[in-house]
Amino acid sequence: MLQPAELSLEEMGDLADVIPAADPEVKLTYRPIPEFGQAPRRSLIPVCEPTLGGNEMKYVQQAIETNWISSAGRFIRDFEARFAELCGVQYGIACANGTVAMHLAMATLGLEAGDEVIIPTFTMIATANAVTYCGAKPVLVDMEPDYWQMDLNQVEAKITPRTKAIVPVHIYGHPTDMDALMALAEKHGLMVIEDAAEAHGAEYKGRRTGGLGHAAGFSFYGNKIITTGEGGMVTTNDRTLAQLAWNLRDHAFSHERHFWHKFVGFNYRMTNLQAAVGLAQVEQLDGFVAARRRNAAEYNCRLYGIPGIRTPAEAPWAKNVYWMYGIMVDETEYGMSRDALRRVLADHGIETRTFFIPMHCQPVYWQQFKGERYPVAENLCKRGFYLPSASSLSLDEIEYVAGVIRKAAQP
Repeated sequence: MLQPAELSLEEMGDLADVIPAADPEVKLTYRPIPEFGQAPRRSLIPVCEPTLGGNEMKYVQQAIETNWISSAGRFIRDFEARFAELCGVQYGIACANGTVAMHLAMATLGLEAGDEVIIPTFTMIATANAVTYCGAKPVLVDMEPDYWQMDLNQVEAKITPRTKAIVPVHIYGHPTDMDALMALAEKHGLMVIEDAAEAHGAEYKGRRTGGLGHAAGFSFYGNKIITTGEGGMVTTNDRTLAQLAWNLRDHAFSHERHFWHKFVGFNYRMTNLQAAVGLAQVEQLDGFVAARRRNAAEYNCRLYGIPGIRTPAEAPWAKNVYWMYGIMVDETEYGMSRDALRRVLADHGIETRTFFIPMHCQPVYWQQFKGERYPVAENLCKRGFYLPSASSLSLDEIEYVAGVIRKAAQP
């Protein structure tokens, strides 16, 4: 029977200080909503929620009416083609979720035991897990402090003869410095697979994420900028990689005859119903990105000047899509810890999430990375959290959230 990896805070030593407190219970509150008049209504502002205001119902109905509800149908083809086009690449391979998109992209490289893949320690655990699924070893680097992306200076220092790939993660919707990374990868003959799960529509020097490396993996989970409920996509310009990914996605059925398999494949297919929702979402992507960027601008304005609150930065070469709008709290300057502020926000009906817990602090990877330290990632984990960030967020809700943060800091 599989047993969990146990890790107590005592075992972690001073790293225990990095681990966030449990999520506070978000209370339902009554507050006035101007656009509904001044009558208070019961409300909770979720940290994120999907926006389904386009052709989602229409396309799903068409899929049902034509009986194409499984892993074949026009919406899968159309969704793949449209999303690939938006990323500036030739091929899109739709699959079951973002984690398997990353695994599928890595599996096409033939990774095996003993191979190494460099990833940032500050990421969602799916990035490390996808490497582990291949039998390879994740190798960690810290983040740079300005934009919270992987520290490229550390990347080169971690390259060994066993290194096969580098995985930049476009954290919270801000792209990594890809020109420098691609030059480094070319110098050492390495593949680059973007983890673009959080970066739909983000741009690096005018080029969209998903088309900056050799391949990329996207997530369409319910909290992503565009969603299919669950779902993912591999994007690439490499025809050979794309054809292999399509084959592996569907049990690696042979073109020679049915039930004839030359690879150990996967059941990573997306359904036509999910793709129908995805196609409708892609049609709205530019509007969703504009809304996220508007939300960030409004938050920046309203949080400006609050001592101890650091808002996210945007590099001059980047277009950040602010999948999640994250802030950092300096307890000394603000007068309250990050976790204490989250409790105040929860008491006002505002849901939040802490930043990612780094891979070297995870129970399941503790023994593998024991003794490694990554101070920037640790600081992000200790002080960072994100505020409600949905594309549908109203200006009144942003004002309300920012007002609670400003008031909480006052003596």
